[in-house]
Amino acid sequence: MNIKNKAATFFAILILLLIAFIFYWGTTKPIDVIIQAGHEGRTTGNTGAESKLYREEKWNIIVANEVAKLLQSWQIDVKRVPADIKFMRAKIAISIHFDGARIPCASGASIGYPSKNSHDFAQRWKSLYKAYFPYKWHKDNFTPNLKNYYAYQWIKADKFLLLELGEITCDTQTKWLKPRLKKIAHLIAYSIATELGEKVKKPSL
Repeated sequence: MNIKNKAATFFAILILLLIAFIFYWGTTKPIDVIIQAGHEGRTTGNTGAESKLYREEKWNIIVANEVAKLLQSWQIDVKRVPADIKFMRAKIAISIHFDGARIPCASGASIGYPSKNSHDFAQRWKSLYKAYFPYKWHKDNFTPNLKNYYAYQWIKADKFLLLELGEITCDTQTKWLKPRLKKIAHLIAYSIATELGEKVKKPSL
């Protein structure tokens, strides 16, 4: 087989694979909500922030599980996913995280999102959580990891928020956060349900 034939065969295979992917993507039904626990399942690479007492991954899982449980109780179609994922589609996707800092208590809460479609939802969440979380807030998308989160490309959602819920390397914040993890999850679930147009009771915090 000459070089021209090899090149033609290679590009033909690429085109067929692209067509197959587009067909698969187009026929995949969107899920109402995807809840991701950041760093869940990873043992190497970016395994999340940690302090002497706490690991971010464990807190992410606690909150993500509670959010998913509540949404399911409200009959909302939800899928719980770990850090490493395959291509998915959703109306709303939320990735749960806690921040870390080299200098303790230099960070706090923040939001990341990939597009203008998510902006208004992000501001509604910030308004809810700011009334509750009493510590530092960063501006939206204040780090490259927030602005260009890898899962934005893997989960095609109408609205996608990465929530940094506080700093796990700050003793003052962890003392406040630890007993409130499930309450924070209730607030996230309420925010999602409301965004979907569901009428659910606002949690008492």
